[in-house]
Amino acid sequence: QVQVVESGGGLVQAGGSLRLSCAASGSIFTINAMGWYRQAPGKQRELVAFITGGGSTNYTDSVKGRFTISRDGAKNTVYLQMNSLKPDDTAVYYCNVEVVTGVFSWTRKRSNYWGQGTQVTVSS
Repeated sequence: QVQVVESGGGLVQAGGSLRLSCAASGSIFTINAMGWYRQAPGKQRELVAFITGGGSTNYTDSVKGRFTISRDGAKNTVYLQMNSLKPDDTAVYYCNVEVVTGVFSWTRKRSNYWGQGTQVTVSS
């Protein structure tokens, strides 16, 4: 089994910063892409940023230049540094990881796991 746990959300004033963390643990052979999504009240969940196993990154337009995604492979952890936060960034942020499990090659399986979500609230 694989567990995904997020931390780092909270309340911040507009223009402030927060850093989200997401750690995966359990029966992991390797982790491919890791990403952050968010869902605001009454809106669909949207992709904020992702980072591939090779370190390539991609961001949604609204956060480019303000958010930075990074990962620590040794810790199976992904981070989202959020600067210059705006009230529109208010949402529940979810981590998603693509994990390969299985010790032997014939048992390998690729699956996606979600974290429980962490609330980010930006006041004006």
